[in-house]
Parts: sequence; structure tokens; C-alpha cells
Amino acid sequence: MNFSSTPNEFNNIEDFEHKPDSADPGLQRFARRLKTSMGRDTLIQKELDKLRTQLKCDRVILYYFYSQWKGQVTFESLSNATLSIYGSTGADECFNHQYAQDYQNGRITAITDIETESLHPCHQNFLRSLSIRANLVVPVIVSNELWGLLIAHHCQHPHVWNSAELDGMKVVAETLSTAPEIIDFKK
Repeated sequence: MNFSSTPNEFNNIEDFEHKPDSADPGLQRFARRLKTSMGRDTLIQKELDKLRTQLKCDRVILYYFYSQWKGQVTFESLSNATLSIYGSTGADECFNHQYAQDYQNGRITAITDIETESLHPCHQNFLRSLSIRANLVVPVIVSNELWGLLIAHHCQHPHVWNSAELDGMKVVAETLSTAPEIIDFKK
């Protein structure tokens, strides 16, 4: 997301939202929500970029659930811009209630090679369509609800996920799940 610094009254949201002469409470609520949203976006992007570098993988995404078991890729960190799947909604027919419940209960999925792993054909074809060869999926649980999935992809080759990589993903998922920028935005 690009922000330009043009002179206007929104350059310093903190000052605006606490301005005593502003009589419009709706505008003040909007300013607070915008500030929270910008903080959330910055936090998520920073964590995804750090994680992709740490994992030395091609892509790290956040798949956000905007309604029950319906979601899309809302953030990504890429080793190459051609790998972008930003806005992808996933294969909803493959992601059923049981998978959602499993992730809600803390399921973590590590696939070394989609070509040799025993996967449902629907899921395997979906992963192929996104040029995924290996992936690691960790749930992000906010206020005891499945908020999103943190996903790392190796696109060129199989990859055996080690415990340090898994731990790194868990740490970022926990950071996101407890961040005030996300908890406050959810309200």
C-alpha cells in the first residue's frame, strides 16, 4: 500500500481525532478506524516480510476470513512479483466445514511435496493452479475464532519443513492473534 504525504488535515490522524473543535463524532470514529486499519496493515506486512526472509520461501500470505469459511488473500510477501495471488479467494469447494473446524482447533498443515502427498484431488489441483509445490499452514485465532490462515509457499521445489520454520510461523500467528491492532479492528 502506498501513501503519499500531501498536505491535508489527515496527515496527523492522532491530532485530528482528539481535536476539541471537531464537532463531528462520526468523522472522529472514522479517523480512529483509519488509524487502527493502517496500524494493522503495517504490522501484518512487516511480519509477513520478516517471515518470508526467515523461511527463505517464495511466498507468505495471509488468507483472511471475511465471513464464515469464506476468505481471500489480503496480504502477501513475495520473492518475485510474478508469484502474486493477491485477492485469490481459494477453492471454496475444497475448504469445507471440517477443514475449518480442524484449523479452528489449531490444526497445522505441512506439505513437503504436493505431487507425492496424499491429497484430495480438488485440493491438489488447486495448489497446482497457484504454482505451489510445498506449503505450511498455521491458523490465526483471534478471540477464539478462526480469523485467518498464515501460509508459506515454496513454488519451485519440494521442501521439508523443519521445527524452526514451524516455530517461526507459530510465533507470527500468535503475534497477529494477540495484536491490539487486529483485536480492536475486529470489534
